[in-house]
Amino acid sequence: MTGSLVRVCPGCGAKNRTPYEHLSHLGHCGACKATLPPMAEPIDADTARFDEIIGASPVPVLVDFWAPWCGPCRVAGPQVKKVAETMAGRAVVLKVNTDQQPDLAQRFHVQGIPNFLVLSRGQVVSQQAGLVDAQQMQRWLEKAATTAAR
Repeated sequence: MTGSLVRVCPGCGAKNRTPYEHLSHLGHCGACKATLPPMAEPIDADTARFDEIIGASPVPVLVDFWAPWCGPCRVAGPQVKKVAETMAGRAVVLKVNTDQQPDLAQRFHVQGIPNFLVLSRGQVVSQQAGLVDAQQMQRWLEKAATTAAR
């Protein structure tokens, strides 16, 4: 059984469970039937959530490996948020705090942060350490989506 994320309906405030495989889809509130848009913000991920989301996502996933003490990571934060908003419905964006999830950082050989990883169908498509802007992250995701469609 796949996990889910609890999201608040912008219309009525009701809490709705969205299965991980549907984070990139339109949904409907169980209470008021209003449309729930695709996930448009970064999702904090621990190891279990990370593995379930990348395994279930029908769209590319951008992962931002970061830590609260990292200055460049704090600069990247608004860019990552912008990508989540811009690519809603076409990608899912995860944030992994390397201080809290060192196992994930080690699994992907993260030695410097910020570090950005793009996965498609659970497979690594690209990875880059260092600060980049939202446009670059978006290009990575668009390329991953085009490659996956082939």
